[in-house]
Amino acid sequence: MAKLTDPITVLKGVGPSKAKQFATLNIFTLEDLLCHFPRGYEDRTRLITIDKLEVDKPACFRAMVMGTPQTHKVRKGLDITKVRVADHTARLNLTFFNQKFTTDRLVYGKEYIFYGTLTGDYVGYSMTSPVFEELDSPPILTRRVMPIYPLTAGLSNASVLKAVEQALAICPTPGEVLPESVRAQYGILPAERAYQAIHQPASMTEAELAKKRLIFEEFFVFSAGLSLMRAARAGKKLPPYKDTELQAFYGALPFSLTGAQLRAIGEIVNDLKRGTPMNRLVQGDVGSGKTMVAAAAAYLAVKNGKQAALMAPTEILAEQHYKSLSKLLTPLGVRVSLLTGSLTPKNKKEVRSLIEAGETDLVVGTHALVSESTVFCDLGLVIADEQHRFGVGQRSALSGKGADPHLLVMSATPIPRTLALLMYGDLEVSILDELPPGRQQTDTFLVGESYRARINAFIRKQVAEGHQCYVVCPAVEENGDLDITAATVWAETLQKTVFPDLRVALLHGQMKGAEKEAVMGSFARQEADVLVATTVIEVGVDVPNATLMVIEDADRFGLSQLHQLRGRVGRGSAKSYCILVSHSKNADTNGRLKALCSTTDGFKIAEEDLKLRGPGDFFGARQSGLPVFRVASLSCDLQTLKEAQQASARWIEAEGTAQTPEAMALRSRIGTLFQRSQGTMN
Repeated sequence: MAKLTDPITVLKGVGPSKAKQFATLNIFTLEDLLCHFPRGYEDRTRLITIDKLEVDKPACFRAMVMGTPQTHKVRKGLDITKVRVADHTARLNLTFFNQKFTTDRLVYGKEYIFYGTLTGDYVGYSMTSPVFEELDSPPILTRRVMPIYPLTAGLSNASVLKAVEQALAICPTPGEVLPESVRAQYGILPAERAYQAIHQPASMTEAELAKKRLIFEEFFVFSAGLSLMRAARAGKKLPPYKDTELQAFYGALPFSLTGAQLRAIGEIVNDLKRGTPMNRLVQGDVGSGKTMVAAAAAYLAVKNGKQAALMAPTEILAEQHYKSLSKLLTPLGVRVSLLTGSLTPKNKKEVRSLIEAGETDLVVGTHALVSESTVFCDLGLVIADEQHRFGVGQRSALSGKGADPHLLVMSATPIPRTLALLMYGDLEVSILDELPPGRQQTDTFLVGESYRARINAFIRKQVAEGHQCYVVCPAVEENGDLDITAATVWAETLQKTVFPDLRVALLHGQMKGAEKEAVMGSFARQEADVLVATTVIEVGVDVPNATLMVIEDADRFGLSQLHQLRGRVGRGSAKSYCILVSHSKNADTNGRLKALCSTTDGFKIAEEDLKLRGPGDFFGARQSGLPVFRVASLSCDLQTLKEAQQASARWIEAEGTAQTPEAMALRSRIGTLFQRSQGTMN
């Protein structure tokens, strides 16, 4: 009997080359393979007659071969085999490409079970390359519910299916972690049956029951893990902050804070006075004033004899924070320093000496803050800006430079409330749902290619008035897709053909870090009129002089991402605009984009985006902090999520520290999930 921890190379047919293909799907062991769940199923159990086949709907049917298959060579590397089949209702022509073996396997006068998709119209119908089996053969390709797996280049569904079936035959399934009482209450299958049924369901109903069990398990384990993390944090003790007076801080501000900012600061003050480490997220729309909330927290840390560190994802953003915080806090007696990778070795050494000696109070920087050579004297507060840009490892490394420092993370990505728990792990959440007075609303318009001349004229008008423009493209290069606007090509077109008299700059994610920083800095200094960029500007430098954003192929982006991009303009006193250019004729797509034109409420947009696209695409490729769920779909399974959360909360309260085999198995599974989510989950 094999073990779950055995490498997949113990399976027949999985050598080093095949193992590399599996590795691209993060499948290394038999357990990884058994936890590689189907993304869907094809019900091949129901046989229909040929006359009931429908175009573009795959189906199973029984038919007799009406002649000897004929193969013709079309050209080198391409041959076509044709054969006619029939049942008592109709005849059908089958065509196979590069499957010459069918001439031997399909015998004239014999019946087979076929599975395929009908194509054609009133002129004639046919079927291309259906799979088939003899009537008395085991149901491998037909007459069964067929799991369809996520794949990668070179790895077919049949290869994964064969490997999974081998693994199920030679090793045990992952053990039971759900208490029997919970399974009984919610009608949950036992683990062994669920793992068998998810891969080899006898019916679609059984597949759904297996899926429900595994979704419930993931949510239960995750929720239980969060509860244990909260309990562990609650057990840590820190000296509570005594001096939480903020009158001097408020008096130094050149403006009044919003009610939402004051509420968030009040929640932070309560955390700091509690005597346990704060773990709070300040979540607010673009321009809602998160930095001022962070500044108040840093001010209180310094007043209570502690150092604070603010980690930003880019050097430009770090410099921006450094300037604004220095201006505000230096008159209040707070010593602020900047530590980034581009400082000279001498300057870095000087700043690090100040940090270690406790001669600076607030350090603003990038990942340079977490390097081994940065040693804090008494770090009491860690602030992470745009939390999804940092892996949990980086934040942990920074937190590890102090004795359980308070943690404050900031995000400008509005998250639907239904996802907040899963996105932010065990963080408490403060929401900034008001914009400061004077913040410009950005007018948004959806147009097609027919407006191109007017768009270009509007860009020229904005530049003539002394403003700057962003043009955002969905791709860096064309890569064979002629329907997508590539930043490199479009920047060249604009500079050479459309705006030869303007200064057009280019920025994309494939540039080196220093090059990106230089372009962004140059644009901020108004040394370019038009910046053609990819989504790399989603979190970037604050350019109050930029008043127009044109987003090409807007239908290629999610609503939340479009909203984030739109937030790059409207940051100054001048009226700002966002133009969404889409060539799509799809009514749903255009309805989605029109929804963005009608609201600037990031939370409404996020809820709409989740409904339309689901969480898998919600944050683009980064996943932006989502835990790595293998089977759960958050948009579809919110009821299961709520049930699992309630069940895990009750279980943790009753059995969380028990030493029973059941409790120990659950804690082990929690560790595995959180380790797998490292770098993407808070």
